[in-house]
Amino acid sequence: MQIDDIDQRIIASLIADARQSYAEIGTRVSLSAPAVKRRVDRLRAGGVIRAFTTVVDPAAVGWNTEAFVELFCTGRTTPAQLTVATRRHPEVVGAYTVSGEADALVHLRAADITHLEQALERLRAEPFVTSTRSMIVLSRLVDSPTVIPAPTGG
Repeated sequence: MQIDDIDQRIIASLIADARQSYAEIGTRVSLSAPAVKRRVDRLRAGGVIRAFTTVVDPAAVGWNTEAFVELFCTGRTTPAQLTVATRRHPEVVGAYTVSGEADALVHLRAADITHLEQALERLRAEPFVTSTRSMIVLSRLVDSPTVIPAPTGG
């Protein structure tokens, strides 16, 4: 799908605040509200925009502890198995297959260390997990939404 500079500006505007009206976005990108709507509909139909969602501050709801956990799995564990298993755990906020020694990297959020330990024990109990290595997050340095890089001339 072809994305031009106006599409990129519309996407950036939606990332900043998905509740703004098409008219407000149109003012920013010099288009009418119906033209913005047509572009957003095209971006949604093309799979560029997958969803509109609410981003909740984990600390505001008491989930102040987070960790990244490397999973080491049995030889024939598939990404599909990892997906199904990690979705069973409400503390998992991200899961990725990775290169390197580990088979997967899992991002966990919990209320405190005790809750994190319980979540980690449940994750370790998955039948294909042979071992884990955990890293507790001390501070978040960068936490930004998905951004589309500006086009380069050339």
